[in-house]
Amino acid sequence: MTLAAKRILITGVVNRRSIAYAVAERAQRDGAEVALTGFGRVRRITERAARGLPATPPVLELDVNSDADLEALTASLRELWGGVDGVVHAVAYAPADALGGNFLRAPRASAAVALETSAYSLKALAEATAPLMGGAGGGSIVGLDFDASLAWPSYDWMGVAKAALESVSRYLARDLGPNGIRVNLVSAGPIETAAAAGIPGFAHLADRWREGAPLGWDVEDPSPVADAVGFLLSDRSRGVSGEILHVDGGFHAVGG
Repeated sequence: MTLAAKRILITGVVNRRSIAYAVAERAQRDGAEVALTGFGRVRRITERAARGLPATPPVLELDVNSDADLEALTASLRELWGGVDGVVHAVAYAPADALGGNFLRAPRASAAVALETSAYSLKALAEATAPLMGGAGGGSIVGLDFDASLAWPSYDWMGVAKAALESVSRYLARDLGPNGIRVNLVSAGPIETAAAAGIPGFAHLADRWREGAPLGWDVEDPSPVADAVGFLLSDRSRGVSGEILHVDGGFHAVGG
């Protein structure tokens, strides 16, 4: 069991179709103790999804844009476990007017929301949890990404936010490495989730992957992504940091 005795905090579980849900399920089956986060009215939905996991985990309150919630998260995790071995960042959001081919007309405020929620939050979450990562294996922070090397149709300011997320992860890898903490991203191919349903043009992206991924790609199967996240959370990735691991059927490596 590659995550035996690991204590893993997982954000971003909205329902059973969430990639983060598949990550939580994989982590538990690999021996980890898991806690989830949610906030406001969505927390009830997260708690409902949590009951479908092999073992029902606690759900802690966390709005990643709230300094008070982040401070409380540190205290809650210290009380729950004493320490943390791994953290999964699966949080992203852009207002509707920052997506859908509206790049040039998107308001400054909407772009700021996308960047704060989808990129700065990785730094904020790391800052809140890094003091709890002091075990023999150090710690591992893994974020979910979508390839930011190209300007995708309709993705607009979310694409910019993902590019920022990739940069944030590298700086965190630099600054947290001396403390034994690894920071990596998994760049996933398109998966049909609640978040994906809010992205205009998602069906077009999904079709491109189905047709172009050398290994093929099933937009309804998040398990390959969950397996990769599990590897990065495990001690088997102890020499890996600052990496973006593509789990997209090989689509990123071939011409369109």
